[in-house]
Amino acid sequence: MERIGIYPGTFDPITVGHLDIIKRALHVVDRLIIGVALDTGKEPVFDLPMRGKLVQQDVETLLGPEAARVEVRTFSGLLVNFAEEAGAQIIIRGIRAISDYEYEFQMACMNARLKPDVETVFLTASEDTHFISSRFVKQIARLGGDISSFVSPNVAERLKAYYASL
Repeated sequence: MERIGIYPGTFDPITVGHLDIIKRALHVVDRLIIGVALDTGKEPVFDLPMRGKLVQQDVETLLGPEAARVEVRTFSGLLVNFAEEAGAQIIIRGIRAISDYEYEFQMACMNARLKPDVETVFLTASEDTHFISSRFVKQIARLGGDISSFVSPNVAERLKAYYASL
């Protein structure tokens, strides 16, 4: 049976940390669906279609042949319902720090209660990316700093244009 995983997130914007988790998730699953979420309680810089487009562009540009095993979808509503609709058995979550783990552990327990057939797998961030967060990337970009080591050139251009338009 094909192992299908979902890697959900806001991806506002997608960072090299996200891409690291995506690459490593492909060692765990046969096919990976990146779920770009609408309902996160966050105030994103980019709207849902743009976030989906940026993720798709980075996947195609940076993953090479492995991109064929990745699908980008936007979604709204409960993650476990999205996973069930997609036929996924695994939810992939990246963990950067202990504070991430506490939240993600609670979410995994809730998801397991809602859909016991969907398993959550935690991948720890690599030492090269554990400090990167979309929130910090946006703050650095807003203040005119260099974000080129945190995001793709495409994303860096979009963020620069966004903050220049304010």
